[in-house]
Amino acid sequence: MLSKLLWMLLRPSTLLLLASCLGALLLARYSSRTGRALLLVGLGGLVLCFVLPVGQWIALPLERRFPPLDPPPRVDGVVVLGGAVETTLTADWGLPALNDAAERMTEAVRLARLYPQARIVFTGGSSMPALSRISESEVARRLWAELGLEGPRVLFEPHSRNTWENALFTREMVHPQPGERWVLVTSAQHMPRSVGIFRQLGWEVLPDPVGFKAGLHPVTWWSSGTLGQRLQDLDLALHEWSGLVAYRLMGRTGALFPAPRPGG
Repeated sequence: MLSKLLWMLLRPSTLLLLASCLGALLLARYSSRTGRALLLVGLGGLVLCFVLPVGQWIALPLERRFPPLDPPPRVDGVVVLGGAVETTLTADWGLPALNDAAERMTEAVRLARLYPQARIVFTGGSSMPALSRISESEVARRLWAELGLEGPRVLFEPHSRNTWENALFTREMVHPQPGERWVLVTSAQHMPRSVGIFRQLGWEVLPDPVGFKAGLHPVTWWSSGTLGQRLQDLDLALHEWSGLVAYRLMGRTGALFPAPRPGG
């Protein structure tokens, strides 16, 4: 919970806004050089993010790290990481609500149909349990049932609060065996850190990145809409880079920037 709260304060969009407001206040009241510098940094950063697709440039190496899945002939299980559902909106309106990582949920349905014998596991509780009325797993259960994905092979892990616990609790629940093929579904930017965590726990998975945000051609870089959208792109990309560094320092991944294994 502490890490989530700290990121809310330290994410780039918040820092740029705070720098602009504080700089304007200091400049107006004291005409200080510090105020002028803060205002320049804050407004300059906001203008830069609006004019240039900085977020997409920073995200592209993350999204290119693992290619889209080439479906193998056999899959024993699929692990879908949480983060694609909105628990508060679901509780408020009584309907499963998704966010911009929704491809994680639809990819699970596709794979379930492609591999009818595979176990499908959703892992996700709540990143901030004190503020959540329902878990991500409960939202996933409702959504998949409405889409026809239910039954004894569909499992839910409702206690994890972050990616490390996603991997740890799911491994303890399904006990993957040597020789089994498990597919890992998460957003493309999140895949390097996720694969590193699963490897650190001794669980080799087949990456299936979805929800790509950064285009491969300049025309897509420049066509991403509003300042708000571009700041969101920047926040998301830098959050993942920060996560890679933090998890490496904590020993939760074996490499700073995990890469595909040869032949797999």
